[in-house]
This record gives sequence, structure tokens and C-alpha cells, in this order.
Amino acid sequence: MKSILRSILWGVALIAFQTTVVRLISIEGVMPDVVVLWIVVIALREGQIAGTVSGFVSGLILDIISGDFLGIGALSKTICGFLSGYFYDEFKSSEVVGTYRFFFAVIFSSLVHNIVFFVVYLQGSEIEFVRTIIQYGIGTTAYTSAIGIIPLLWKRK
Repeated sequence: MKSILRSILWGVALIAFQTTVVRLISIEGVMPDVVVLWIVVIALREGQIAGTVSGFVSGLILDIISGDFLGIGALSKTICGFLSGYFYDEFKSSEVVGTYRFFFAVIFSSLVHNIVFFVVYLQGSEIEFVRTIIQYGIGTTAYTSAIGIIPLLWKRK
């Protein structure tokens, strides 16, 4: 129960951080997604179901806060949590954030998250899909992965 409460508090804090402070560190409109990092941590520590549920709940909360397409964040973050769960190893779950498995899970999950998000978001619009995926999808993945190095290095000490 203590672990669940701690995860919820971290999730709320990171959602607040994502919706306020992260906008200040954007580069050419590309922002890191710290909530994806949290979802990957949950999936690697607790498993696929916990990652999927945390992805859905955090995505839905972000959708409600943003006022944009309701459900698009929930869908993409649910898929992110589900895919991150494939990197789960129950025998190494407590130490996985300090390994390169975490880093590869962040890259893979963030890339798929961004592709799913933009595929749905750009439906029926005149915006160029490939350019948007390259600029924002890959850019956000790279930025999120770069931020993901911080907990990796912190945990390795």
C-alpha cells in the first residue's frame, strides 16, 4: 500500500511538473515527456499491468487538463505502459532504473507513444505527417531520453 501511495504522489507531482515547468524548457516547441519516464519506471518495477494502468490514468488526467482531444493521451500512454512492461524482470525490478534496460525502454516506449499520438492527432488535418513525426516525435523521444539519463546516472551511484 505504501508503494502504491508513493507512486500516486510521484505521478501527481510529475503531471503538475509536466503541465507547468516543462513548457519553460521546450526547444523549438519540443518538450520532454517526464510522465513517460514515470510510466516506464512503474512498468519496470511493478510489471505490465501496473504500467498500463498508470499510463491510462496519467494520460486521461493530462487530456482533461489540456482540454485537447480527450482520450488521445490516455491511448498513447496506455500503449507506452503496456510496451514498457515487456522490459520488466521480476528478479531485477528494484535495480532496473540504474541499468541500460531502463534507457532502452524509455527510447522504445517514448517513440511508440509519440507515433501513436501523432497518428491519431493528425487524422484529417493538412499537417504533414512525416515532417511532424521527425520533428516532434523523434525530437520529443530524444529529449525525453536525454532527461531519462538523469535517473539512470543517479541510481547508478
